[in-house]
Parts: sequence; structure tokens; C-alpha cells
Amino acid sequence: MEIIVCLDDRNGMLFNHRRQSRDRRVIENILEDSKGRRLWISSFSTVLFEGKLQDIIVDDRLLFRAGDNDLCFIENIPLHPFEGKIGTLVVYRWNRVYPADVSFDIDLNHGWRIKDTKEFSGYSHEKITKEIYTR
Repeated sequence: MEIIVCLDDRNGMLFNHRRQSRDRRVIENILEDSKGRRLWISSFSTVLFEGKLQDIIVDDRLLFRAGDNDLCFIENIPLHPFEGKIGTLVVYRWNRVYPADVSFDIDLNHGWRIKDTKEFSGYSHEKITKEIYTR
């Protein structure tokens, strides 16, 4: 399975109980990458994909139900228990530090290697870095 997350520079996922993933260009990029594949999100993430949910599976048990070739967009779910099922991690970085309430719980320095890095302009952030990790 391929996991997609948005992180700050200290691997924070949520700050002050707010999501870090609210950038429409990131969502557009995720939707473009998911063409021809199943994209799973939790009910927490539906607000980010309003008007585009017809091609998305909304399920709060997505990490238990998604298949090997599926994409899962994660904002607020611990991933460490599912690390063995993950083949690829796509990380969108804001290149900023926020006071995180929830942090990414996989250590990318152990067992993961960076395959690709791209930078692009976001809607709310001048520079967003997209990193793709594989085992």
C-alpha cells in the first residue's frame, strides 16, 4: 500500500488540533497521482476532497481494508502498526515547523530510502517538497 502524509520539518501531522494538509495544490497533486488507482481517506479528510469524493473511498478503517496497490491519505492515524504493509510513503513537507499535537510515527531513517524529491509552489505555502520513500 502507498501512504500519503503531510508533515512539517519535525514530522508533525496536526498542530493546535488543526490539519497540516490543507493546501489545494497538494490535493490536486494527490488526485493526479491517484488516477487509475483506488484512493482511500478517512471521514476526517473528506473536507479536503469536497466535490471530488465520487472517485474516493471514505472509510475510517482504511488501513485494514486497502489493498497492496491502493493509496491511503493519512492525517491523524498512527502508522507504525501498519508499517509492514506499506511499500511506498509519499511525504509532502511544508518546510516549516509548527507546534505539533500529532506526529508521524515511522522513522524514515530505518529501512526506508528516498526515491525521488520534487519541489513545487503550493497555494498556501511558497514551497512544498514532495518526497517519495520506498523500502
